[in-house]
Amino acid sequence: MKVEFTKMNGLGNDFIMVDGINNVLPEDLNDFAKKVCDRHFGIGADGVLVILPSKIFDIRMRIINSDGTDAQMCGNGIRCFATYVYEHGLVDHAEMKVETDAGMIRPRLIFGENGVEKVEVDMGLPRLDPTAIPVNVGDPKVIGYPYMSDHGEIELSCVSMGNPHTVTFWKNLADAPFEELGPKLEADPMFPEETNVEFVEILSDKEIRVRVFERGCGETLACGTGACASTVASVLNGYTGRELTVHLSGGDLLCRWDENDHVIMTGPVSYVAKGVYEYNE
Repeated sequence: MKVEFTKMNGLGNDFIMVDGINNVLPEDLNDFAKKVCDRHFGIGADGVLVILPSKIFDIRMRIINSDGTDAQMCGNGIRCFATYVYEHGLVDHAEMKVETDAGMIRPRLIFGENGVEKVEVDMGLPRLDPTAIPVNVGDPKVIGYPYMSDHGEIELSCVSMGNPHTVTFWKNLADAPFEELGPKLEADPMFPEETNVEFVEILSDKEIRVRVFERGCGETLACGTGACASTVASVLNGYTGRELTVHLSGGDLLCRWDENDHVIMTGPVSYVAKGVYEYNE
């Protein structure tokens, strides 16, 4: 079947956007995502964002990773999603309520001379309770938790931003064993739903550098929820203030853990391509 798509990215974290309101989509969207996201035999992307109607909010976003698994939330994805649905007339206001598997998320479009310039997203409250993340640890919070790896003892700080994140801190990211430790932590039995992994270097009390191993995708150039989780973990470990520039491989995000304990993320989006994908079920 022929599936119309638009490809977008947020700081290099790229997505295939498909409109399930105005178009007939494949019945097995998880299989579709695996095939369309393949960078050799498909279009290539970190995931698929499905636009669906919502009975309770303005619109609904379903997120499917490149390996075909569903994800609860995606920070870069929600910015792309909000831009697309506004510019394609599916939502007619710049501040919207989006239904996700992580709950209701509030993006707000910021306009420049050429249209949407950035998107600010209220990502809600970070979750620190181990049962909500989830992580199988008996402590009330998992901040600076000792973990014995093949590279010696390291400290883990676990935060959910609607999806699970495990943050590790390094004096120099160049020395971090990213390729070995990322997939090992992702699949460690202590994380019953697996976990995203952030490798963080503190640059100052206002800046951090982050490299992301994303659950279900592998390394990505950026991760919005990961940037937010890294901000929260940096604050709770006493390394930074509550408003940070987060330097990711694909560019910068601004993250603020505000006075109401909501995490506010701001960053750009861009279009890549649009067309028709021949999907063979």
